[in-house]
Amino acid sequence: MKNLNFEQLPRAVSDLMEKLDVIEGLLRNQCRLEQLDLQNQFLTVKEAAKYLNLAVPTVYSLVSKGELPYMKRSKRLYFSREDLMSYIRNGRQQSNTEIKENATDCLIKRRRA
Repeated sequence: MKNLNFEQLPRAVSDLMEKLDVIEGLLRNQCRLEQLDLQNQFLTVKEAAKYLNLAVPTVYSLVSKGELPYMKRSKRLYFSREDLMSYIRNGRQQSNTEIKENATDCLIKRRRA
């Protein structure tokens, strides 16, 4: 830091205040982004139903059957977008070609053994 004389002090303080305002703005934006990220990570029952294109009672039914992954805090249910995507992907049905390829692979492995 350079030495300041009395006449330079007001300008230096003004420059510092401007820099602090910029830093404060950046921190506010970062906090907003983190809040948006947290909001996007977890869904309520209604949001999960909309995300899965299901009715709310259907979501509750899937939860009670243990088919749908969820988190419970107090009396509220929360759903992770990632978990819901995995749930959807796990329901994927194999094509006939994939089934034939898997069957062929199994037969080849059995013959070798």
